[in-house]
Amino acid sequence: MAPAKITLTVEPRGKPIRKLPKEVEISLNGSGEELHIALSEATGTSIHRLRITKGSDRTVVPNSNGTTIKDTGLRDASVIHVKDLGPQIAWRTVFIIEYLGPLVIPALFLFPLRPFLYFNFSQPLADPSSLQQLTCLLLTIHFLKREFETIFVHRFSAATMPAHNIFKNSAHYWALAGFNISYWVFRPDAGAATETPNAALTYVGLALFAFGELANLNAHMVLRNLRRPGTTERGIPSGFGFSLVTCPNYFFEIMAWTGVFLVSQLSWSVLLFIAVGGAQMWAWAAKKERRYRKEFGDKYKKKKCVILPGLC
Repeated sequence: MAPAKITLTVEPRGKPIRKLPKEVEISLNGSGEELHIALSEATGTSIHRLRITKGSDRTVVPNSNGTTIKDTGLRDASVIHVKDLGPQIAWRTVFIIEYLGPLVIPALFLFPLRPFLYFNFSQPLADPSSLQQLTCLLLTIHFLKREFETIFVHRFSAATMPAHNIFKNSAHYWALAGFNISYWVFRPDAGAATETPNAALTYVGLALFAFGELANLNAHMVLRNLRRPGTTERGIPSGFGFSLVTCPNYFFEIMAWTGVFLVSQLSWSVLLFIAVGGAQMWAWAAKKERRYRKEFGDKYKKKKCVILPGLC
């Protein structure tokens, strides 16, 4: 017996969508992805620009092959609202652009742009100190790793985001990690400009940076392996760090940046980046903890601390 088909009433939400049909027929066993494809083909609009919600309660009909129309609660003659989200950009591209700024800015500030940035200091300018060059190297390693993970490690639950958000998303990294840290740490009078740095700060900082980067990469590999390629399925992460906090990847990220802070001889500009980024990561981690508890129930071992062990 063929699966029952239903007819949904289609209404635009927001600005009108060209060629949007007034009705669409689909099988109850059809997926949310199939519904998105049908409306995308009818309108000539990218599937990633369409947001479909139920008219009854405004809940989203997911663009997922794992959710059937029956699962969503839609029935014959149900109303769905379709919104055009506007031009989209791939999440992978977003991250590549975000990290590109702080990847190249430190070396530019330290070498070719140095005479132009610090023209008001006594001339001729002293060459960058060994510690300033080391700090630049740590920044470069960190963001090269980020780019590597973006291209080869991360699997994204959402394919795209609104294109105009790229400027907002990039501002944090380009401004705070790129311009802010580079300008202040590489100044001729910065703490890192010394040729006799505090050895304890330097070596402890290097150890924290190396451990934090490697542990962070390991956590990202654990999260990657929870999701099969091409799917948006979720799982409960386990492994090094995950028994302590919800998001050990954020914990190790902060650890690595603390290492940069120490190597820079306690530059306030690095501390500012850690504080702003840490606050945002805490919000993301708290949201993920709530989602884990809701999605997995008793199967999930609840965490009191979402990022820093002992600091909840």
